[in-house]
Amino acid sequence: MSRGVRMLEVLADAEAPLSIGEIAAALGVHRSIAYRILRTLEEHALVVRDDAGKVLSGPGLAVLARSVARSLQSAALPVLTELSGDLGLTAFIAVWDQVDCVTLVTVEPNTHGATLAQRPGTRQSFAAGAPSIAIQSAISEEQWRTIDPSSPYRPEARLARERGYAVSFDEVIPGVGSVAAPILRPGLTPAAVAVVHLGRRDDTAAIGARLTRAAAHIQRHLT
Repeated sequence: MSRGVRMLEVLADAEAPLSIGEIAAALGVHRSIAYRILRTLEEHALVVRDDAGKVLSGPGLAVLARSVARSLQSAALPVLTELSGDLGLTAFIAVWDQVDCVTLVTVEPNTHGATLAQRPGTRQSFAAGAPSIAIQSAISEEQWRTIDPSSPYRPEARLARERGYAVSFDEVIPGVGSVAAPILRPGLTPAAVAVVHLGRRDDTAAIGARLTRAAAHIQRHLT
């Protein structure tokens, strides 16, 4: 079971579909073992294979995700849809999961131009990315050291707390930036609403203000 979970994590972290050999190498197991794990996950639609036979996360993960943070997803989905449509950017919700920042739900714009995908289940450390900074900014530095002493409290989080949103560029993927605002959840760890974009932009302040309003709207509708 642990290898199956690890395989899902490897696929979520990958920037492109992986071959069986690449998965086996990442897991440190023989190809035959990786294949058996893959077949089990395929039976539950947790992974699928593309036309070239490479493996990527499957639609079954979305079914599982609907039972996780259901209230947050329900409150966020219409907001993400509006953000994505208006800004022409992929919008998503990130949550704090142990020592990582994890994408919970995402909406891509309905455009013909180049956009960035942000798959649910994608993990990134708290050392990079606007969603991570935004989540950190929602709590004090003293609280952070108590909750997650393994990850440093970033200086950018202090700035994000002052202005209400966080920005990041070139940290997770070269040439890619993100903007995010924290979502406060009473009794739970904070989350973030975010967008990703290609190249540098001169309107991040306007995007940040829009995300701050979106976060406030989501907070009001959490149950």
